[in-house]
Amino acid sequence: MKILIAPNAFKGSLDAFEVADAIAEGLAKGLARADMILMPIADGGDGTLAVLLAALGGEALQNEVIGPLGRPVIAQWGLAGDRATAIVEMARASGLALLRAEERDPMMATSYGAGQLVGAALDRGCRRIVVALGGSASVDGGAGLAEALGARLLDGSGTPIGRGGGALAALEHIDVAGLDGRLANAEIIALCDVDSPLLGPEGAARRFAPQKGATDAMVEALESNLTRLAEVIARDLGRDIRNAEHAGAAGGVAAGIAGILGGRLVRGIDFVLECLRFDERLEGCDWVVTAEGSLDRQTLGNKGPYGVARAAQGRGIPVLALTGALPDDFNREDFSIFQAILSICPRPMTLDEALGRTRQRLAATAEEVGRLLLLPRPK
Repeated sequence: MKILIAPNAFKGSLDAFEVADAIAEGLAKGLARADMILMPIADGGDGTLAVLLAALGGEALQNEVIGPLGRPVIAQWGLAGDRATAIVEMARASGLALLRAEERDPMMATSYGAGQLVGAALDRGCRRIVVALGGSASVDGGAGLAEALGARLLDGSGTPIGRGGGALAALEHIDVAGLDGRLANAEIIALCDVDSPLLGPEGAARRFAPQKGATDAMVEALESNLTRLAEVIARDLGRDIRNAEHAGAAGGVAAGIAGILGGRLVRGIDFVLECLRFDERLEGCDWVVTAEGSLDRQTLGNKGPYGVARAAQGRGIPVLALTGALPDDFNREDFSIFQAILSICPRPMTLDEALGRTRQRLAATAEEVGRLLLLPRPK
């Protein structure tokens, strides 16, 4: 039996490589003669840098940049083996994980540091810059990222506005005359980890800002401010990103990359699977095992496991998903793309306990999966 193991990270406990190892360890105990292919994945969120560097070769570099609330942080980015492709993971420079829970404030948080990493890649001569958007702390529509690269976002008197999603309320004009000239000869590709429009109930503010610390009042202010940003981009730059697919990713940073920099927005999981040559590796497989910390509504927006299942479905290969948590309103019909879904939690437990036992529980559950796969199929 040939099994492809293609898990995402379990945020807060194991990276995708560690998850794959744990699943393989368990399967080997329950299914001794299986041929297992380990292929950790990412979808544009946290961990994409490591997965793409493993696929493309190259090295991790680091630069000091401005963090989401203005403090300096040391942020890693990747220079691929071709020396022309850079991988920027927004979470490393402008991520929610860089802040304490009580510090989260999308009205003030900026994506400026991620833009500085793009500039560092240009300094190294890169002409293809892949920006993984997941895990952001900001809802600034990419204003900070664009500002770091020379764009000027101005109020009615021609004065640069402040940083953060709250400052967009004063926006009147966008001046791109000072954009880094090297961008004209570079391709910017934004890997979007969610299928989210910029505006509306499923958009950057109303759907995702509460996760970044927004109150109800902040959500409505941010929705208004992102609407303003989209209107100014359309008027001043001639790009209408209000209905662009994926534009709401990373607090609207995707919208700024497309609307201000003229970058390309792509579904993160599809880009990663192509780099991993996933379709080729499916050849001859009997099963695919994928995994993620939580399978929920966001999963259905083409997060990693869903993208894996979609690709495998096209080849007629069944997919089993392991997860740490399922939502209370879980509807099995919504997740029919997976042939089976198993939670690795055997009983109610605290989050800290669950995070501490992730590897153990993944291996134990995978062992039982292996034993099940040994059972003869009914005739």
